[in-house]
Amino acid sequence: MKLMDCHTHTEFSVDSEADIELCIKRAAELGLAAYAITDHCECNAWYGREHYPEDTWYLRESFDYSDDFEYSATAVTALKERYEGKLNLLCGVELGQILHDVETAKIVNADKRVDFIIGSVHQVMGEQDFYFIDYEKMTMDDIYDLLKRYFREVYDLSSTNLFDVIGHITYCLRYMKQRNGIEADISRYDDIIAETFRNLARNGKGIEINTSGLRQGFGDCFPNLRYVKMYRDMGGEIVTIGSDSHTVEDIGANVADGIEIARAAGFTRAAYFKNRKPYFIDIK
Repeated sequence: MKLMDCHTHTEFSVDSEADIELCIKRAAELGLAAYAITDHCECNAWYGREHYPEDTWYLRESFDYSDDFEYSATAVTALKERYEGKLNLLCGVELGQILHDVETAKIVNADKRVDFIIGSVHQVMGEQDFYFIDYEKMTMDDIYDLLKRYFREVYDLSSTNLFDVIGHITYCLRYMKQRNGIEADISRYDDIIAETFRNLARNGKGIEINTSGLRQGFGDCFPNLRYVKMYRDMGGEIVTIGSDSHTVEDIGANVADGIEIARAAGFTRAAYFKNRKPYFIDIK
């Protein structure tokens, strides 16, 4: 069985310094059946700092994602030609906060260079990215209110047609557990999560099994087996696997574990996207 990695970052992501050509060479060495470069593009920071009200600047750590998107898409498109026949290289994007600026999301969706769009929620309306939140200053009631808003926003995202798969569902748990040891019980949101999965299945959209939590101290994938199985039970058919690598060395990391989770949930194939259409690889 050949592996794939459908969520990776390069030097064109604000939080990565990975040389794009070294990344591609590493993917080729690994013999990946599909390798998608999905550099960050946050819809709510598409424009320069001056575009946004000063009292909202604290919500964004970086701006001008329109530039990052263009640099990444241009580079990957050129490298696809160079590596044709050597690697199934895909031009993807991790499109964050789609609902915060739908018009920007439509610009990215209309770009014919893009093979694959991961729709991610890194922050909910009016809040910082989950990475930057100080959970020690929050009560458990505050945390559960934040999580409720997260799963509501993911549900609303699932009702749109502006992505191919939703990325790292349960990302909201990562930093509160890794840094503060907070174990939140998200089963209280199972109803809206199930409705989200029904939406995705109905609309022909998928979810990602993001393996980064296995190597970063969280101890599981985003989402875990329980929720991948729930997606399957709700009629979901499309699942991609991604390392969420930000370094050359992490490309393909734990992807085999992600495939095992998909298999345990009842899937017999995993997907990658080309020209915004799913292609499947058997994982039996």
